[in-house]
Amino acid sequence: MDARGWLAFLEELADEADPVALRYFRTQDLVVEEKPELGPVSEADLAIEEAARSLTSQRHPDLGILGEEQGETAGSIDTRLIIDPIDATRNFVRGIPIFASLFAIEESGELVAGVVSAPALGARWSAARGHGAYSGSRRLRVSGIRELSGAQLFHGSLGGVEAKQHPPGLNTLIQRSERQRGFGDFYQHVLVAEGAGEIAVDPIVAPWDIAPLLVVVEEAGGRATTLGGERTIYGGSFVSSNGVTHEEALRILAG
Repeated sequence: MDARGWLAFLEELADEADPVALRYFRTQDLVVEEKPELGPVSEADLAIEEAARSLTSQRHPDLGILGEEQGETAGSIDTRLIIDPIDATRNFVRGIPIFASLFAIEESGELVAGVVSAPALGARWSAARGHGAYSGSRRLRVSGIRELSGAQLFHGSLGGVEAKQHPPGLNTLIQRSERQRGFGDFYQHVLVAEGAGEIAVDPIVAPWDIAPLLVVVEEAGGRATTLGGERTIYGGSFVSSNGVTHEEALRILAG
């Protein structure tokens, strides 16, 4: 199947996930458990991943699956679905509408399609390799700002566990950029793809946290790498940018 065919399937998965997320969002009796060292998992996370796996087994039983909640299931072809049922679960359980279901297709090690669906925001971002990135019918383009002095920088938490993993030059990058906002999670990276900011920094990530984001950012004309500059979702960190500010930002972050 080509990238656009996979994208249509991911959109179908997102259509299934959105009403499930909204059904649980801001409910008083939401069941939440704490995974050791991994943060909270809600019953909505579990329900969305189960639904996605069920639909995948019906539509594409040969696909492998890598999901945040149920781990890896081998397939019979070198293509797999990567699922984060609810990215920004802490936002979700606190009633903050900045959360999303993330779906991506990885084919022979390359991310070829991705969907980020944020139903409480009424927004969705999608991309198929070679066919651009979109939010609805609007094609996404990164910004053309070339200087850090004019850049808007996005980041996550500045304290707690995440602070222990901050790159040594983060404070310097904050000082060198024009403006900073702490959206964190998926949202900062889709904002980069939209051209609303130039750099977003994630010092701690798992593959499912960023799989569709790499496709969306790149198809919008940007760059996405680890803090060390590797183009991979398996490096444990993630920096997205409009491309022209990327190398300088990485050098500063490295301290």
